[in-house]
Amino acid sequence: MSIRFDDRVAIVTGAGNGLGRSHALGLAARGARVVVNDLGGARDGTGGSSEAARAVVEEIRAAGGEAIADGANVAEFDQVQAMVERAKAKWGRVDILINNAGILRDKTFAKMSLDDFRAVIEVHLIGAVNGCKAVWETMRAQGYGRIVMTSSSSGLYGNFGQANYGAAKAGVVGLMNVLHQEGEKYGIRVNTLAPTAATRMTQDLIPPDRLALMAPEAITPGVLYLVSEEAPSRTILCAGAGAFAVTRIMETPGVYVPEAERTPETIAARFAEIAGMEGAEALPNAFAQTDKFVAMAARAEGIALGLSNKESA
Repeated sequence: MSIRFDDRVAIVTGAGNGLGRSHALGLAARGARVVVNDLGGARDGTGGSSEAARAVVEEIRAAGGEAIADGANVAEFDQVQAMVERAKAKWGRVDILINNAGILRDKTFAKMSLDDFRAVIEVHLIGAVNGCKAVWETMRAQGYGRIVMTSSSSGLYGNFGQANYGAAKAGVVGLMNVLHQEGEKYGIRVNTLAPTAATRMTQDLIPPDRLALMAPEAITPGVLYLVSEEAPSRTILCAGAGAFAVTRIMETPGVYVPEAERTPETIAARFAEIAGMEGAEALPNAFAQTDKFVAMAARAEGIALGLSNKESA
């Protein structure tokens, strides 16, 4: 199987440097027409310049590809919507969106200002929302779309001093879960990348000998698969240093506790059983958990259940 993007139009946010640049170059090398979006700000989101985006566009054109630069601030929906309209005016469609733009304002939660918390949420989470909203109707009308969110191990597992970043990066996973369900019948597949790479975001957080193994280009092949025609959906792909893995949010089988025993002491006494991972599974949607718990209660109490609202629809 050869993965190509001929006649596809892609938007990559935060594509002036690091991972976004690598993704944009990778898409263009396989035939995509690419909108290279970058506000050109500093790592903390201050300032702005179009130089980085234009430089990536020139790289793509020098290699024989097609690309345009765009300086939209992903935290501003009107600017993102205008970017999408420019792409459609030039190439007629938008097939791929990679939400990669991000900033860092790291501090311990005790020292972090709410302004710094909001700023990071606005770029990482609301920026992803804005991008998805701006392309959503186009992708629905086309009957085709591929969207990638960018999460992080900080969002999946936590990292000291990154409450704002971790909250935003966990938030995009929730966004993916819902958009996967809402976009499925329109041919829209939505996935999440959780990368770790040597970029300006990590240059002073990871020792140099480790950074030497963590080129952004080692991650891009995974992203290209996630936006390909044969892509999965609702997948969290973790990548770094040439290694790839999948994270799944799992739920244990659980335990039904009869009403007469439903006390905190019972939960404490049976917590190891409640938390036991044998038989754990990834649930397909929120109502799967509701149906599971209700079925457990009904079995324990000898109650016959009718069809759920979803099953009877």
